[in-house]
This record gives sequence, C-alpha cells and structure tokens, in this order.
Amino acid sequence: MLWQLSIFLSCYFCNANGHIRYSIPEEMRKGSLIGNVAQDLGLDLKRLRAGRARIVTGDNTQYAELKTDKGILVVIERIDREQLCGDTTPCSFSFEIILENPMELHPVTVEILDENDHAPSFQNKELKFEISESAALGSRFLLESADDHDVGLNSLQNYILSANDNFALKQHSNPDGSKYAEMVLQKALDREEHPHLYLKLIAVDGGNPQRSGSVNIDVTVLDANDNAPQFNQSVYRASIMENAPRGTYITTVNATDADAGSNGRITFNFYKQKGTAAQQFNIDGDTGVVSVVGAIDHEKDTKFEITVEARDHGGLTDSSKILLEVIDVNDNVPVINIMSFSSTVSEDAPPDTTIAIINVKDSDTDDNGKVSCFIEGSEAFTIKSTLRNYYSLVTNVILDREKVPEYNITVSASDSGRPPLVSRKTLYLKVTDVNDNAPVFQDSVYNSFLLENNSPGVSILQIKAHDPDENQNARISYILEGGDLVGSPVGTYVSVNAESGVVHAVRSFDYEQIKNIKITINAQDGGSPPLCRNVTVNIFIQDQNDNAPQVLYPVQSGGSMVAEIVPRSADVGYLVTKVVAVDVDSGQNAWLSYKLQKNTDRALFEVGLQNGEIRTVRQVTDKDAVKQRLTVVVEDNGQPSRSATVNVNVALADSFPELLSEFTDFTHDKEYNDNLTFYLILALAAVSFLFITCLVVIISIKMYRWRQSRSFYKSSLPVIPYYPPRYADTVGTGTLQHVYNYDVYGTADSKRSDCKFVRPASQNVLIVDPNSTVDVNDNAPIINLMSLSSPVSEDALPGTTIAVLNIKDLDSGTNGQVTCFIDRKIPINIKTSLSNYYNLITDAFLDRETQSEYNITVIATDSGSPALSSSTTLRLKVSDVNDNAPVFEQKSYSAYIPENNPLGFSICNVKARDLDWSQNSRVSYFLVDKHIVGAPISSYVSINSENGLLQAVRSFDYEQIKQLNLVINAQDGGSPPLSSNVSMTIIIQDQNDNAPQVLYPVQSGGSVVAEIVPRSADVGYLVTKVVAVDVDAGQNAWLSYKLQKATDRALFEVGLQNGEIRTVRQVTDKDAVKQRLTVVVEDNGQPSRSATVNVNVALADSFPELLSEFTDFTHDKEYNDNLTFYLVLALAVVSFLFIVSIIAILSVKCYRWRRERMFFKSGANLPVIPYYPPLYADVGGTGTLQHVYNYDVCRTTDSRKSDLKFVRPYSESIISLDNSGTQTLTYAQREKLVENHDDQV
Repeated sequence: MLWQLSIFLSCYFCNANGHIRYSIPEEMRKGSLIGNVAQDLGLDLKRLRAGRARIVTGDNTQYAELKTDKGILVVIERIDREQLCGDTTPCSFSFEIILENPMELHPVTVEILDENDHAPSFQNKELKFEISESAALGSRFLLESADDHDVGLNSLQNYILSANDNFALKQHSNPDGSKYAEMVLQKALDREEHPHLYLKLIAVDGGNPQRSGSVNIDVTVLDANDNAPQFNQSVYRASIMENAPRGTYITTVNATDADAGSNGRITFNFYKQKGTAAQQFNIDGDTGVVSVVGAIDHEKDTKFEITVEARDHGGLTDSSKILLEVIDVNDNVPVINIMSFSSTVSEDAPPDTTIAIINVKDSDTDDNGKVSCFIEGSEAFTIKSTLRNYYSLVTNVILDREKVPEYNITVSASDSGRPPLVSRKTLYLKVTDVNDNAPVFQDSVYNSFLLENNSPGVSILQIKAHDPDENQNARISYILEGGDLVGSPVGTYVSVNAESGVVHAVRSFDYEQIKNIKITINAQDGGSPPLCRNVTVNIFIQDQNDNAPQVLYPVQSGGSMVAEIVPRSADVGYLVTKVVAVDVDSGQNAWLSYKLQKNTDRALFEVGLQNGEIRTVRQVTDKDAVKQRLTVVVEDNGQPSRSATVNVNVALADSFPELLSEFTDFTHDKEYNDNLTFYLILALAAVSFLFITCLVVIISIKMYRWRQSRSFYKSSLPVIPYYPPRYADTVGTGTLQHVYNYDVYGTADSKRSDCKFVRPASQNVLIVDPNSTVDVNDNAPIINLMSLSSPVSEDALPGTTIAVLNIKDLDSGTNGQVTCFIDRKIPINIKTSLSNYYNLITDAFLDRETQSEYNITVIATDSGSPALSSSTTLRLKVSDVNDNAPVFEQKSYSAYIPENNPLGFSICNVKARDLDWSQNSRVSYFLVDKHIVGAPISSYVSINSENGLLQAVRSFDYEQIKQLNLVINAQDGGSPPLSSNVSMTIIIQDQNDNAPQVLYPVQSGGSVVAEIVPRSADVGYLVTKVVAVDVDAGQNAWLSYKLQKATDRALFEVGLQNGEIRTVRQVTDKDAVKQRLTVVVEDNGQPSRSATVNVNVALADSFPELLSEFTDFTHDKEYNDNLTFYLVLALAVVSFLFIVSIIAILSVKCYRWRRERMFFKSGANLPVIPYYPPLYADVGGTGTLQHVYNYDVCRTTDSRKSDLKFVRPYSESIISLDNSGTQTLTYAQREKLVENHDDQV
C-alpha cells in the first residue's frame, strides 16, 4: 500500500543530543512500525532490557509502545491527526524513553502526517439568500465556508460555483490560511424574469485522489434593498479569564444600516466557526452582546478568532472579527512524576548520593507554571535541580540504619501562582544494613555452676549476644578462644555451640581436681569483614558426695593384728583410742560422724559422735573377755551419705605375758604368703632377664669383631680405595654421576644493561604550501575517561555500562575521524553513544571465579595517513556474588578411631572449598543435630567451626558403640548463606583391652572341684573342656589354650584351639592320684592378654579311694614355705652369677686398654693400611668434592677404637698411593700421628 511505503520514505531521525524524530501518517493500524529505537540510539537490545527501558508520557495519551525485545516503536492507539492537533501544523506528540543503570533520557518526537481522509463538507445542506433586485453590481454575498479537517494540500483548496449569468465566485484567504468565497453580482437581477435562482457551490481539496463537497444555493430575489449593514470596527479585541462562568460578558459588536424599516433591522450571528468556538460563545442577535456559554481552558486554547456577521432584513450583510485572548488562571497543580527511584540505599552511602530523579510539570504558564520543589520534615535528604523540570533527591547526611531503618520522604511541588497550588508525593525508602556494629553480650561476665561427675555433653549455660545489624551482619557465631587449662587445651574441657551459644561440658569434672574454669568466648558476626567481641565465662564446679571417708587411724593391714591395750583397772571414760578419718569432699559432704556398729560387749565401750574417741562406759571387770573387737562406722553428711568401717581390736590385760598367751593365734594367713611368693617370682624373672640380655649382647659384639678381623687378615691384595656408590674415582678424568647447572655472564653487571628498542625510528617530512595551510595528521587521538564503574558485580546483566570515554582528535577532516576498539577478545564491547562519546558495556555475563579482573586496553585510531593511535588501559575488577556453595574435597568421609581414646582426640579434618571470595568464601562447619543411642551427637564428637577439625568428646568403647554415622554441614558467610552437607562415618577400632574370661571350670575360693579320670582310661580320654570367652572382636578375640604346668606333663595335653584336656598315654598305677593342671587362655591381641585356670584331676576307679586320698587336698603352710625357700635360693644364685659376669667383663676391658696404651708408644714399624669409610672416596687426583669431608686414618687392623680424625681439610693429610698400591709411613710420620692422638685423648 502507498501509506506503508510512505512510512519508510518519510521516517527520519536525528541522533544529536540523543533526540529522535519520526514522521508517520495518521490512521495507521495498531502494531504498525514507527521506528527502530535501538538502532537509531545505538543501543543494544540487552541494554534496553537491563535498563528497564520504558516510555514516559506524563498525562498525555500514549499512542506508541516500546518493544524492548526488538528495540522498535509500534502504534498501540489509532491516531487521528484532526482529533489530536486540530488545525495545528505540524502535528506531533512527544515522549521520553528512560533507561536505568546508568540512567539515560532520550526525548522522542513523532510527527503525524495528514492523510486525505476527509472530504470538504458544509454545515448546511442548503444556503438561502434573499437578494434585492436592486442590488448593485459588484455586491458581495458571503457564502458558507466548507469544513475540511485535513491540512496542507489535503485541506480545502478551491470553490467552484455552478454556471450562471448573474453571479461570479470570488475566493479569499484568512490569515490562518483557510479559504472562504463570496458571490459577486455581475449582472443585475430581474425578479419578474427569475424570482428564484438555484446554484450549487462545490468545495474541492488538493488531495490525491481529490475529494469534494457541495451545497445548494437558493437565491430569492427580493425587492430592492440598496444599503448593506456596516460594522463600526473591522476588528474587535477583548480578553477573558479562563474558567469564566457561564454568561460572562465579553464584548458588544455594533453595526448600522442606512435603510429604514425592515430593511434597516440588523441581525447578528457568528459566521461558521471551526473547532469548539461555536459551543463556547454566544452572541445576542439583536444587541450584538457576546457572552460565555461553555468552559474555557487556557491550556487548550490561548486565543480565539471569531467572525461576526451582520444581516439586514433585505439580505445584505457585513462581517467583522473578534480577537479574544484567554488569560491564564492558576488552576493546575504541579504534577510529580518519579522517573527513577532506588527504594533501598546503603547506610554507608556518602552524602549527595542520588536516591531518585523527579520530573515536575505544571500546565499553567508564566508565574503560574513556575514550580519549586522541596522536602517536608526530613533533614536527611535534600532536593537539587539538574535539568529543566528535573530534580534529584539526594542524601544530605550519613544515614544510620540502626537509628532510622526506613524513611517516608514527602516531596512537595508548589507553583508561583496566587494562591499557589501544591502537590505532594511520598516515597518509601529502606536503608540497607552495613556491618558497622560488633555483637554485644547481655552480661559483661557470665557465671555458672556445674555439679561434678556430670555426664559429657551436658549443657552448662547459654550465652547470648545481640547485634543491632541486620540479616547476615547480625548472624552471630560463638567461638571458644584457645588456651590451656591444667596443661590441656580448654577445648578438651568445654565446647560452645557456634549457633546457639550453649556451652557444653566435654568431659566429666571432678571437684577435687578442678574447682573452677575461666574461659573466653568470642562472638563474631557474619559481616564482611566480621566484627567480634569477647566475654569471660566463669564455671564453678560444685561438690558432690562422691568420696567415702578414709580412715587414717587405726591403720588396717592385711594380715597383722594391732590391738589397743586397756588395763582392767581403767576407770569409766578411759580413752582407748581415737579413730581419725578424713573426707576429700568439701562442705557438709566432709562433715563426719562416728558410730559404733558392732561390739563384743556393747555395754563396755562408746565412740564420740563428732571426734571419734573410743572410751569405756563402765568399769572393766574380770568377767570381760580379753579380746574385744569393735566395728566403727565413719559416715559423712552428704546426700546420699557415704561411710567407711574400721575394726578396732582391744585387749583387756594388765600384763604383756597375759596378753601374749591370749593372742598366739594371730598369725599371718595365706594372703601374706601369696604376696611374698609373687614378689619373689617377679624379682627372679627380672634379674634372669638382665643376666641373659648381657650375655647375648657381649657374645654378639665378640662375633662381629671376630668376623671383621678374619676378613681383614685374609686379604693379601694391596690397599684399594673404597668409592661410595654416589661418587666416582676423581684420580683420572672421572666426573660425578649427576649433572650440575652453571650460570655464565658476559660481565658482572650485564643483567641490568639490556638495550631495548621499543619503537622503530622514522622521519616525517612536512611540506607546506606557501599559498594555503593543509592539515597534517600530527595529533594522535586523546582518550579521556569520563566515568568508570569498578568494581562491577559478576551478576551484572549484559549491556551494563562500565565506563564512558570521550575521544578527541585536534586534526580536521579525515585526520580527525576516530575509530575506537578493544585490542583483544573479552566479554566487553565498545559502542558509540553521542558524538565523540563511547560506552564500554558488558557483552556477556561475567564470572569472578573464572576471571576476577580485566585489563581493558582501548585503542583509538584516526583515519590519517599514516594513521596515529593512542591507547589507555582500564583495570576492571569483578566483585563477588555469593553464587557458589561450599564443596567438600570428598563426597563422603570415613575415619578410624581406636577405642579408649583420650578426650579431645583428633579424629579427622574435613575441608570444604568455596570458589567465592572474602566473606562469601568463609566456611563454617557444623554438626547436623541427631541422636545416637539416645544422646545428642554433640555428646560424642565436636567440630571446630573454623578449621573443620573433628574431635572426640568422650572415650569410646568398641563393645558399646562400633560405628558413628553423622552429617557435617559446611556453610559460607554470604547473604543469604549457601551450604552443603557431607556424610561422615567414624569406625571404632577394637583394642585388646579385655582379658579372656574363663566360664568353666568355675574357680571358687576354698572349695576343691576335681575331674575324675578312671585308671582304665584310654589314650585321648576327654578329661574336661576349658570354656573361655573374650568380649573383644577380631583377632583380639581369637583364643588359644596352653598347658602351663602340670603334676605330670607326659600324662595330659590341652587342645590349642578348643581347650579340651585329654590324656596322652595310658594311666598307670604309678601315677599320683592327685593331678593339678594350670591352663593358660591367651588371646591373639597385641599385646596379648591371658587368664589362667587351675584344673584338679583325680585318678581313681572308685569314690572311696578318691575320698581317702583327698582328705588333705588343701594348700597347707608347708607347701608355701618350701616354695618360698626355693624361690629365694634361685634369686640369690642368679644375682651372684650376674654380678660375677659384670666384674669379669670390666677386668678384661681394663687390661686391654692398658695394653693398647703401651702399644701406641712402641717403635715397631708396622705397615699402615688405610681405611676408607664407606661415605668418601680417595682424592689422590685433582678432583674435589663440593663440600668439606673428614678422613679417618687407622694404624692397625684392630685400632678403629683409636682413630685419628682430621676434622678440617688439610693438604698434608691426603694419602698418596704408589704404583704398587701400598705405602708405609715413616717413623717420624707415625710418631706425629701418635702425638696428635695423645693430644686429643
């Protein structure tokens, strides 16, 4: 279609100062293209989306829409030029395109081109004239003007009157360009011939295709009326206030007619008016008074031009004009438009930080349209004017979110009218937090009390700190500061939950060892950088009654009997003795009371409740038994109470012989003998071990020396140097086995005398024409950095402006035409915005983890010949965004810990890595809460939140817990924080901490249980089976059985794996009836643990025979005495042999030492055989090693105990070999060696 083609022919734009102008025809369909804004403004589509490009039209109707995905403007409303602008030409509407980050404002004007869519039309279908026949030739009759809403060539261009003999058509133009026509009488009318004339007036426009309209003219020829009305003024001027009420008087027009009667009566009316004037004003037809009948708005019409017609009854007319000026009234309040608004601002934003950009418009004019903008009731912000009708809302002071977290800013706009009109708009601004406050504890010092013998993991107290900051900056982590307590790290005593601040006990405390603990806890927030504060926590251990009283006197011994002697003449209240006891607890738990529990004669003695004194209650009589035994209970005052008992033996006798006769049966019992036997066996084993060890060591040394001397004496070859495996013989031209690097320089200082030609030399020849000056490309482009946003966030959208550059070249013509580019491929592009201005924008998403900064080299080159260029390098840092969660080095962790571990044992160290930076990469480690065997996981293990070290809180027992499964959380310090979990498996390893337990045969204290074997039993007869178990696991629980000792070892054997005791041979009559076997049950642990069991076997065919033999089957005193005697004898013999061996060895050593001293001073000329130690080579040639070495020279084959050593290199100490390979030292040289050796000794 033609109109679609005209879009592309008539569309143009101007990019100067960012202003664009388009021309489009009216009546375009919705969605029709207006223009490509992105291309015309030089903007990237990503920039339109990232800058939230939008159209701002104010209060006007929006006819266009911006398609940000295509960067084009399209029509969204039908545009009727006549409705939009009326007769105004050119017709256009304007709006602004605004972009953010950074803010850009681009005005756009769209001109509406007229289409010939309206034909000329007349208001009336028929025009009637009554003309006197006496009308003079040349009389003019004003015709109704046709109305054509089009403009320009499409508007009314010509009138055509149908052919007739009486009237001719004369056309006129108004000052505004409109046309009107008059009929001019060119031939007198004749009523008798033609009483009526029927004509047609055709109005034609200039459009293509041409449109026309017509109206019929009915002319009635009247009788003569030869005078037409005449106005007294050709132009009337008046003014009216806008918004004037209905009926307001404007002016009065006046006209006169010289005729009389009805021909002289004049009627006034408005000539056909365009627009809304006919609806806004009225004229009285008789008086000519003009008044207001409609609403007058200065903002729509500032003036009116009204044509008034005066007509007499004879049909004669005259016309005049009224020029009416509309006076503005202050009836429009200022309109506040928010062009850009940052709803959040950081509290550390400096003063003059822009918060919002405001556009204020007032439709009034002059003083009524002058606007002032201000803020009500807030001193923290101020308004600054930037461009016409544009204002910036900026901060006036440094903000503090902790005092005022948000602001309701009321912006007021007032005009200068009388009275002034004011409009207001409220902006809600939130202040974002900055980590400027350290955590504050609720108390300066925390005190807590904890009962001793607490269970590990018990909660002691909870500390609480408050941070007035917000979100991540207010997230507090509690950290226990390191230190030592009684030689152990404080972390082995208590731990603190990093999240809740709950302090847990890591171990069970004992009041008698530790009475109070003083620790320091650090509260650290999650800001960047983090802020922290310390607090002191005092934990006081409270005593529990966990210790029973200890009796100091009388001392209780195992076998000896100590008796207190009381004479029979003792009076009442006689002090027998005093029970002395102590309790290591404190307070009332240590208050002791004494009570008499048992007594041979309760009526004879009593004990003091508080002091423990035992006194007689009555007089001792002869009837009282000599031996009195008292049992005293010492009880503390704890809850529940604990007690100890002590036996006190009292002897009632006046003389020692009497006492001795009564106490002859107080002897040492079996327990004393058993203890003595044990210690004798232990001493015998220790001395025997030392003696055998010394013999083995001495024999080993002798054998080693003997082998060395044998190998040396049998050698009849010349002395051959020994070369170590890492060096070569340096006598000839040999080299070391390794390659060494050498640095060679031309001169000592040549590394700083480099010569570098950084650019080629050239000559420029300038030829000057004496008649004219021709520009020479002698100025390189100048790059000026207008602004640079560094750092830029890594989540910045593509199209984000980083820098604005201004490039100038002082040359002219092509020498001054500059092209700008970036020297290498990076995700940053350069685009031109205005003349000589270039924007650096991101071309893709940035990733700080891939590249944290860019060195952007911008090169500007002119078009001269030769071309000149200049460059500048911009350093752009990419700021981090918390977009990476911590990643553990392993998908899952497993660790092993031996049972019976100490508290605080380090299990393993987990490590997570966060690719982010600074606070976003700060990883904290936490245990995911769960319960194991009814207890929280924190009572088993703890984790250091800083380094991920996992430690044991308690000592583990494999027999109770074999494996722990837990989850560790790694959380970064970003906002919001990101986290990841990893599973951890802790496997408890069994240790051999349990000895085997014998289940059968059961060992009783005094009773004898015997297994009966008939004498007719065959070989392999099953006597019994030793049954034992070990609660350990694995090889620690593998049991083996061995026969340690037996009455007859040739008769019985025990199964190594099953513990079955069987006969090895046939039982004979010579075998003793009573057989005693000792079986050792040993596990397979390292070190192994064992248990022994005694098995009594009776060889008998009948029970009576067995009974007669076992009447004395007891451990009597004679057996113990014999055993003790033999043990003492064996210990003495072994000790004597050990001491004799030591004395013999020392004697031999002294004797040999004296002989060697004598040998050194002898003058015998013995051959010297050089010995080359295995770490050095003979250096008889010219080669040298890199380091200083020591050499040993030995005089005889057995003199290595008296070596002479040169600790420094010395030229005379080199041993040279002759051709035969042997060399002897002279007497003088040998004497010198001996003297040097003597000096050293």
